[in-house]
Amino acid sequence: MSEKAIAKERDLILDVKNLNVRFETDDGIVRAVNGLDLQIERGHAIGLVGETGAGKTTTALALLRLVPDPPGVVECEKLELDGRDVLGMSIKELEKVRGKDISMIFQDPMTALNPVFTVGDQIAESIFLHENVSYVEAQKRAVAMLELVGIPGERAGEYPHQFSGGMKQRVVIAIALACHPQLLIADEPTTALDVTIQAQVLDLMKNLREQYKTSLIMITHDLGIVAEICDEVAVMYAGNVVEKGTLEDVFNRTKHPYTEGLFNSLPNIRDRKAMLTPIKGLMPDPTALPEGCPFSPRCPYAGDDCAAPQVIRSISETHFVRCCAYDRPGFHIERKER
Repeated sequence: MSEKAIAKERDLILDVKNLNVRFETDDGIVRAVNGLDLQIERGHAIGLVGETGAGKTTTALALLRLVPDPPGVVECEKLELDGRDVLGMSIKELEKVRGKDISMIFQDPMTALNPVFTVGDQIAESIFLHENVSYVEAQKRAVAMLELVGIPGERAGEYPHQFSGGMKQRVVIAIALACHPQLLIADEPTTALDVTIQAQVLDLMKNLREQYKTSLIMITHDLGIVAEICDEVAVMYAGNVVEKGTLEDVFNRTKHPYTEGLFNSLPNIRDRKAMLTPIKGLMPDPTALPEGCPFSPRCPYAGDDCAAPQVIRSISETHFVRCCAYDRPGFHIERKER
């Protein structure tokens, strides 16, 4: 069966193969994303998790073709959104796709909004550009979107500085969902919010995703958020996915040593006095990545075989891991009880 036939059978909204992103600077070449593969089925939500510097946000920007060039260089064998080649699109075609078919909630709601335009105008602009409606109708729909995210419609004429952080995030979500995109990328959407507002925003995103059948990429370092809102998990390290599977696969049948380290770093809810077990060392310098497995300098299971290029291994039909240790007879990792 051909790749296109498989994609159609699985109803993929996003199909990415061998994505590489590097930044060519005077100080050296920064290799931010390295051979990443990612597939998302229509209507599914996937959590992209990993430490700061893993390449999560750069991956999202590459999907939207927003990596600055220069110094950024994006290379990819395949980047298809709903079967359409994103790499082959012209700037005009991209402008029609961004905000309409694929939208992004950027990381900081405090800086994502333009301070000199009202929030209603900022939502209406997206609707007016992508939908065949008058600006008056776009403004009416903007008011409706505000109310949908829990903000009174009469506040459409106010400016971003008149809103709290949580309400600004709701406005950003309203803008991203105004044209009912097929794929929504949410980059750390709750980082700047307190716990109460964070829960409200997550509930809002879940409800809107169900209402519009939107596929979702949730970029986060918070495994709790992934457990609450996602169907699948892709764990990133040094610009590549090291483990991918369903929530059940990754949370209950963890295979990669890095994923094990992330879970072991979490507080023990059964023993509040238990010491945290952080992953030793730091993320590798992207200008000088180690040979073979980039996690090997921090990995408690590292061996001579880790110096070889790593390939993805299939654990089951839904569970994949990038770790050569599974070629060793009887190899397994130990997850602490939480």
